[in-house]
Amino acid sequence: MNHNLFLKEMKRNAFSLMVWMTIITLFISGTMALYSTFLENQSKILGMMSIIPKEALQFKGISNFDDMLSVLGFYSVNNVIYMMVLGSIFAIVLSSNILLKEEYNKTAEYLLTRPITRSEIFFSKLAVIFINVFLLNFVTALAGFISMELVKNGPFSIRAFLILSLYTLLLNFLFGAVGLFMSTLVKRGKPITTFSIGLVLIFYFIYTLSKITAGASRIGYLSPYRFADTNAINPAYSIDIWHLAYFIGISLLLIGISYRLYKRKDIYT
Repeated sequence: MNHNLFLKEMKRNAFSLMVWMTIITLFISGTMALYSTFLENQSKILGMMSIIPKEALQFKGISNFDDMLSVLGFYSVNNVIYMMVLGSIFAIVLSSNILLKEEYNKTAEYLLTRPITRSEIFFSKLAVIFINVFLLNFVTALAGFISMELVKNGPFSIRAFLILSLYTLLLNFLFGAVGLFMSTLVKRGKPITTFSIGLVLIFYFIYTLSKITAGASRIGYLSPYRFADTNAINPAYSIDIWHLAYFIGISLLLIGISYRLYKRKDIYT
């Protein structure tokens, strides 16, 4: 890894990271501020929810209204989507452009003529992806924890909260690896931001479709969201070793393939 390149990329992406942190933190804090009001009006809300089709509630991640009465249940239903979808979009947009930007900005020749190897370039930028995604998850999870502490009406499982946050982090890392892999497949240097965002939304749509349609339940396994367990209020909630292996294994596999492709790729200047 090249220290100077790493610092340069961290500075280059610092503003974007701060913007995403701020947006997601505001979403989480604003939603959790409504928890007390939700409890005060739960009978009215239950009446309104009773006329909503069950499938629509499942799309939102609500299988039982009582799940939302606990502060952790309310958080997982309303806020995890911010990190699972928006966090994944941040990760895949960052990773899908971090190697390509030198080509479409016409600075690849300057970078590659310096005394730095492609391996150093790859791993320096990989470290930037890893740290940015970790910082985004750490700050927003901290915001979620503080918000729950401020509005809670009883204790909640910190262990379950940490497991939920870990699943979100692993999901974001996986999409970061997907973005990196896609960037090595692009023949000509050009942004693939729109395609990357679309891919995240398609996977989330497949996941939600599998939840609301019994006949389509199996297609959910095509989506990484299927392996991120969000049922945090379940007393048996824990880390599934196979799901953990899925996230780590596929992420490492995609990173390894990306590295080999990048070393042999023709870089257009």
